Amino acid sequence: MAFNNTLTSRAVLLYDEWLKEADPRTENWLLMASPFPQTVIIAAYIYFVMSLGPRLMENRKPFDLKRPMIIYNFSIVVFSIYLVYEFLMSGWANGYTYGCDLVDYSSSPQALRMAWTCWLYYFSKFIEMLDTIFFVLRKKNSQVTFLHVFHHSIMPFTWWFGVRFSAGGLGTFHALLNCIVHVIMYTYYALSALGPAYQKYLWWKKYMTTIQLVQFVLITAHIGQFFMKDCSYQFPVFLYVIGSYGLIFLFLFLNFYYHAYTKGKRLPKVFQNGNYLLKKSE
Repeated sequence: MAFNNTLTSRAVLLYDEWLKEADPRTENWLLMASPFPQTVIIAAYIYFVMSLGPRLMENRKPFDLKRPMIIYNFSIVVFSIYLVYEFLMSGWANGYTYGCDLVDYSSSPQALRMAWTCWLYYFSKFIEMLDTIFFVLRKKNSQVTFLHVFHHSIMPFTWWFGVRFSAGGLGTFHALLNCIVHVIMYTYYALSALGPAYQKYLWWKKYMTTIQLVQFVLITAHIGQFFMKDCSYQFPVFLYVIGSYGLIFLFLFLNFYYHAYTKGKRLPKVFQNGNYLLKKSE
């Protein structure tokens, strides 16, 4: 018992010391005081989409969520465009070099704008959990894959640390790219939700996956340059996290691309029987 109390006390002390290095500007923002509230949210999300939700829906008819999904997807498109603009104006088109861009911890308007944009991006990851919840409520359980759930779980968890300790600088490049990709991706989802009349406009699904792959190649290449030259980035551990993230998702999306398109399991029907309807998988 004494050993357990000592271990707990040491863990609390280490946690307190660790938080002393955090960015004081973001301390009082929603969900930023501690990583534990978001951990509970993420755990509840995983439990619902992997266990509770499918069990609740097992003997029920799928929900008709066409209208909510249209509104949701177009809203994400608009929000992603806004985030792209904010990331550009707070750094990436306004002073950043795409090289060793350090975090500006000052209270200047531009530095605070970047920090707030990082928080908005972080919070958007919780909103995007609705992707999976919609799948469960519509009984599209085949879409609830490891890749999907892992992506929606790990992003908010890692970005808490990004916003709390390193809200800006070169570590936000992948967020900018991700927002650009989301404009394209959620436009596709929104058009798909509009119904069969719009399926003929969705021939570019395969290329959307290619764009996602290019995103992870660019992320890995951007981070990779800092392992080959000196860069006094304030929290270099985040470079390793982002680099690992880029490589892991590059591998996972390559695996998806191979099974979905190279093996032809999810090719659009235009390539299978000559008509212009996509296989309905959303």
